[in-house]
Amino acid sequence: MAETFSEIPIPELPLYKRGKVRDVFEVGDRLLVVASDRISAFDYVLPSLIPNKGKILTQLSKFWFEFTSLTCPNHIITTKVDEFPAELQKYRGILEKRSMLVKRTEVVPVECVVRGFLSGSGWRDYTATGKTSGIKLPSGLKESDQLGEIIFTPANKAEEGHDLNISFKEMQKIVGSELAQKIKKVSIELYQKASLHAYSKGIIIADTKFEFGLLNSELLLVDEIFTPDSSRFWPLSSYIPGRPQPSLDKQFVRDYLDSTDWDKNSPPLPLPPSIIKQTSEIYFEIYRLLTGKNEL
Repeated sequence: MAETFSEIPIPELPLYKRGKVRDVFEVGDRLLVVASDRISAFDYVLPSLIPNKGKILTQLSKFWFEFTSLTCPNHIITTKVDEFPAELQKYRGILEKRSMLVKRTEVVPVECVVRGFLSGSGWRDYTATGKTSGIKLPSGLKESDQLGEIIFTPANKAEEGHDLNISFKEMQKIVGSELAQKIKKVSIELYQKASLHAYSKGIIIADTKFEFGLLNSELLLVDEIFTPDSSRFWPLSSYIPGRPQPSLDKQFVRDYLDSTDWDKNSPPLPLPPSIIKQTSEIYFEIYRLLTGKNEL
C-alpha cells in the first residue's frame, strides 16, 4: 500500500495554515501547498487516511489549472520539486506529486459554487423553499435534474464548521459588486469548459466550487479545482434523474457514514479498510477518466 501522510513534516518552514486536507507553508513571499491524505466529511477530519489521495488531488488540480489557464489565470508557480528552493530538496519523498509552489494572494472570502444539476445542499434548499441561494427555480424539479441554466450559488467561507449558502446580493456586499460580477462570470465559464471535457469522457460534473485570490488586482484561481473533494462527478452511463446518483467523488464516504449510527456530533470512528480501499480506487478512477493517464 502507498505511504500515507497525515501531517506534512517540514520544520524549517513556517506553517501558514493547516486546512482540513492541505498544509500550507511560507516560502518567502510564496506559499508551498502540500496535500495530505486526510479526508473530511460533515465538518470533521476523519481519523483514517486515504492512500494516494493527496497526490490525486494535486495532479488532477494541476491538469485542470493548465486546461483552464486561458479562461482564468491561477496561482501555480511550479509543481516540479526540481524547481523548488534548495532547502526543500531533501523532502522530495514527501513533496513529489502532492505539492505546489504558488503565488501568495489575498483570498476572496467566498466559496464560489456553480451548479448545473440539482443535488446536495442545492436540492435540500429547493425542497424547503423552492430556491437555492436566493435563486427561484421552476417548480416540479426532481433530485439530480439538470437545471435549465447553470447557476452561481455562493457560500460564506467558514473557518470552522459548514459553509452556508448565501445570495448573490450578500456576496456583493462582502466583496463588492464589480468583483462579484466578475467572479460569477468566470466561474460559470470555467464550469462550462470543464463540463464539456468531462462529458466527452463519460462524466457529468453536477456541481463544483472554486476559490479565488487577488494579486495586484488580478483575479487568480487558487486552492484546487474540479477534484473529487470539490466537485460532484456522476457517470453519464448511469444517470437517471429523480434519485441520488452513483458518484466518483467524496460522496461515497458521506454515504457510508450516513449508513452508520454515527451522530455527526462526536468524533467519527476510523473507516473500515474496505471503505478506505474503495475510496482510494474511486479517486484514482476519476483521475484516470478525466486525464487519460493510467498512473500518477
